[in-house]
Amino acid sequence: MRSSAFLYPWDVVGDPGAPRRLAALGVRQATLAAAYHSTRALTPRHPGTRIVTARHSAVYYRPGPARWRGRALRPYEQDWVPGDEPFEAARSALAAAGIDVHSWVVLAHNSRLGGEHPRIAVRNAYGERYPWALCVAQPEVAEYAALLAAEAAVRPGAGGVELESCGWYGLAHLHAHDKIAGVPLGPVGQYLMSLCFCPACERGYAAAGAGPAELRAAVRAALEPLWRGGAEPSGGSERERIAALLGEGLAGAALAHRTAAAYAFQRTVVEAVRAAAGLGFRILLHADPVAHHSGPNCGVEVARVMEFADGLVVPAPLVSGAAALMPAGAVLAANLGIVAGAGGDPAGLHLPEGATELRLYHAGLASDEDLRKAAAALRALG
Repeated sequence: MRSSAFLYPWDVVGDPGAPRRLAALGVRQATLAAAYHSTRALTPRHPGTRIVTARHSAVYYRPGPARWRGRALRPYEQDWVPGDEPFEAARSALAAAGIDVHSWVVLAHNSRLGGEHPRIAVRNAYGERYPWALCVAQPEVAEYAALLAAEAAVRPGAGGVELESCGWYGLAHLHAHDKIAGVPLGPVGQYLMSLCFCPACERGYAAAGAGPAELRAAVRAALEPLWRGGAEPSGGSERERIAALLGEGLAGAALAHRTAAAYAFQRTVVEAVRAAAGLGFRILLHADPVAHHSGPNCGVEVARVMEFADGLVVPAPLVSGAAALMPAGAVLAANLGIVAGAGGDPAGLHLPEGATELRLYHAGLASDEDLRKAAAALRALG
């Protein structure tokens, strides 16, 4: 069974013991961030640091000047990890310890680009923009993501890539000092607050048969009871509850536009990586098998994306839903948390039924005790 652990370059650069600890965990693959969003991360064992603040979305290599010359949307470099090529420094150190490296690339989640170029950000039914969420229906965003994915994924020595936020991002963010939990939103409320009303999406709704103004008014009307403390509708599937609030026609048109836009975005990105990498390079998407969901594990139409991707990485609770839709022989990696302080269960690692591989989140953030328990659990799995 193949298992891989997530790592940031700063978990390895400057810490000679990091590759040895990863090998002792019992994995032979690392999923290493090459293009990643802003974050603040603990480094519990690093000899020189304890907290790393990645102030903005950045790439952990030197971008190719010719690829990005003259483009308004382009990746930013970082200055919080020493060296021009921290991805390569970490990859080389891991390879010397017998660890294969696959790149980890975040696409539609980029607060800096969305803040600097508001036109490309998701715009909700109230006209408010989500700078952390790039609208994947916009051709400019799809072109940027394809260029970024092809460059960040196909780093020298990398054997594959895992693409995060390769699709719709929405309201949910884990934003610094978030204060949006006063009115708890369930999946229907999250979906309604994640619908985009930028010009590209309004054209998409209209083409699918929904007047944008009518859809916007219906979304706001459906949300109004929630702001007053009402409960979301119950009974039936999420899609049925959404249709009950918006009406079958509006709900169907909105879903048709969003699934079509996500599919086109995902295919464009994967084909760009495939063209740059050639045969034998594994391309996996971090995904949710419910197509209308948004977030880092974005919704996918499983059967359709498996026409061009090699597999999916899904949170462990979603494995059964994905497995029922996967073709024979495809990769289905279950993502399990091993950081107890973040709700993970390192001692309870298991291979969910239907999964073919494991992903461990996150070896760089885990304590020594977490790693010890995870290693024992992996050994028991054989």
